[in-house]
Amino acid sequence: MSQATLTEGFRKISRHDGLFKERVHDAYKAKGKLHEPSACSQCGAVFHKGRWQWMEAPADVHRTICPACHRIHDEFPAGFVSLKGGFLSAHRDEIMHLVRNHEKQEREQHPLNRIMAVEDKDGTTLVTTTDIHLARGIGEAIHHAYQGDLEYHYNPEQNLLRVSWMR
Repeated sequence: MSQATLTEGFRKISRHDGLFKERVHDAYKAKGKLHEPSACSQCGAVFHKGRWQWMEAPADVHRTICPACHRIHDEFPAGFVSLKGGFLSAHRDEIMHLVRNHEKQEREQHPLNRIMAVEDKDGTTLVTTTDIHLARGIGEAIHHAYQGDLEYHYNPEQNLLRVSWMR
């Protein structure tokens, strides 16, 4: 697949744009108000007081599937983090430890922000995420720790972010 095909429909953004504004609503977010409390039957996250949280589910909880588990089931990531270069090869274990640690910290406060998969192919590691903000945060954490070249490509029509880091 060519580079032009991979970035079709995407626009390059600067690192300092902060949060990405959604132009199209995420198809995986609830269309209406969920029953409160609701709990995900797969991961156990609880929808309470208008947001998903990690907490004990009450006995009378309504069962549903959270947006993150739905994305994971459908294998439809919102974020792609591509890591490559000689530095990655030499320091892969510590870089992946940083990636997993960042996800763990993010997931404690935001249960819907998760890593879906990590794949290695032809010297590139691809990390897929359930949320664009987690992908951005992973890219920034790696760049902060190891410098290198960091680029973002955001597709507002699909609410999809591609992050590329190389060193």
